[in-house]
Amino acid sequence: MRALDLAIIAVFLVGMPLLGIAIGGRQKSGNDYFVGEGKISWWVACLSVVSAETSTLTVLSVPTVAYIATPGAGGMTYLSLAIGYIAGRIVVSFVLLPRYVAGNLVTAYAFLGKRFGGGVQGTASVTFLLTRLLADGLRLFATAIPIKVVLGAYGLSVSYWIIVLALGIAMVIYSFFGGVRAVVWVDAIQMLWYVLGGVAVIWVLSNELPDGWLTRAFDANKFQILDFSSSPLTGQYAFVAALIGGAVLSMASHGSDQLIVQRLQATNDLREAKKALIASGFVVFFQFALFLFIGVMLWAFYNGLDPVKQLGLGSNDELFANFIVTELPSGLSGFVIAGILAAALSSSLGALASSTVTDVYERVIGRELSDTDRLKQGRIWTVIWAGLLIVFAGGFASFASQSDPIVVQGLSITGYTYGALLGAFLLGLMIKKARQRDAIIAFVSTVVVMGFVILGVKFDKTDGSVVGIDFSKAAGDNVALAFPWYTLLGVIITLIVGGLLSLRHKSDDPRYAQINAPEEPAATEPKA
Repeated sequence: MRALDLAIIAVFLVGMPLLGIAIGGRQKSGNDYFVGEGKISWWVACLSVVSAETSTLTVLSVPTVAYIATPGAGGMTYLSLAIGYIAGRIVVSFVLLPRYVAGNLVTAYAFLGKRFGGGVQGTASVTFLLTRLLADGLRLFATAIPIKVVLGAYGLSVSYWIIVLALGIAMVIYSFFGGVRAVVWVDAIQMLWYVLGGVAVIWVLSNELPDGWLTRAFDANKFQILDFSSSPLTGQYAFVAALIGGAVLSMASHGSDQLIVQRLQATNDLREAKKALIASGFVVFFQFALFLFIGVMLWAFYNGLDPVKQLGLGSNDELFANFIVTELPSGLSGFVIAGILAAALSSSLGALASSTVTDVYERVIGRELSDTDRLKQGRIWTVIWAGLLIVFAGGFASFASQSDPIVVQGLSITGYTYGALLGAFLLGLMIKKARQRDAIIAFVSTVVVMGFVILGVKFDKTDGSVVGIDFSKAAGDNVALAFPWYTLLGVIITLIVGGLLSLRHKSDDPRYAQINAPEEPAATEPKA
């Protein structure tokens, strides 16, 4: 009967790209390819945003976060991050989003070009490209995990490299032909698919768990949401770190990351984009709660046994996939696995291509491309980035840490650059005297300092005091700074360095006045 599961998965992997191509239609221009000519409804963009930022990492790894939480640590404290995410989205909706949508910009970094110049625009874009390459390579690898488990259940040993190659080909097909409209709609469909799969898992588990499991979970603090006991500096989900750090992280990811901004630009107007962004925060909260609850139920189902040492799995993140394959009935198992695979099709290729063409390529050749040439270059770079993602995903399969949940590793990657990206935007909005050279020096300095802090500075896990500088992997009571603080610290460094450098100028930067000048009203034809 497991052949039914494989059939469902195969049909899905073939059908979803074809559906994306059909929805996307024929692309006539670069603007249509990159931003969809503003024809996407707000609720579709909302679901696409949620899918793009969580997808596979949420489905596979968030249940593990709740499962492995030690008694007393709180199994639902990851939800406190989502509270911060909502606050951050509200700020972006009223501060940064109007600059992108009302300004008719193709990428978020075009705003930095208007404020500072092409040098900052190119620097920010290249940083985004490298960050997305690492983060999405990790996400593509995460999607390969359940496939390997499924094939293993049939006695087939297939390498991660082969799996990510197949997923990459499926992903690039509809991105290449359908543009951002296909990407957004496929995102929305796949998000609904894997949420329905999560609900189905809860229904199955509710019939399998013994009486009293809920009381036992409450006694073990598995439903604790707010953590006031952990050190704010080292506790990943300590209340202060999660609320403040989560808000600033959301401001960076949804205000300075082209992956998200592109989806919001595809809506009809600024009001629609705001609705999509703010609503996505509440949808994320629900989604986190859903998969954390699954993690608690799995903890009760497996009696809290260690996934690697006692259940014999390859890593903690294989726990949920293993349950789906071995415990769910045939047909339903295939449906849930297909939903997880759908997360791989949440493509960042359009965002990578648009930023490459408009922020980097046009700067290199020294001129703006025609709409036809933009479309051509967009498709070329879509294929190039797909190849790079496949290579990096295979690399993560070989070298990624097996101790931390993949979702934590993914969020840590953005910590190196998100602070510099968001800081550059805020520097342009807040510091009138700041020039391009000030912004570039501040940007590069922030990335260097954040690398030093993340990799080298260690804190005492108990009281949060600085232990010293140690570039070896944190162990025991010596841990790195909690990842929710990475972005905020980066923003502070960027503003301090850029602000101090701006003091050497006697007058405001003329570009500052330009970005705050009211838009000229469009000319209208005289009435007959």
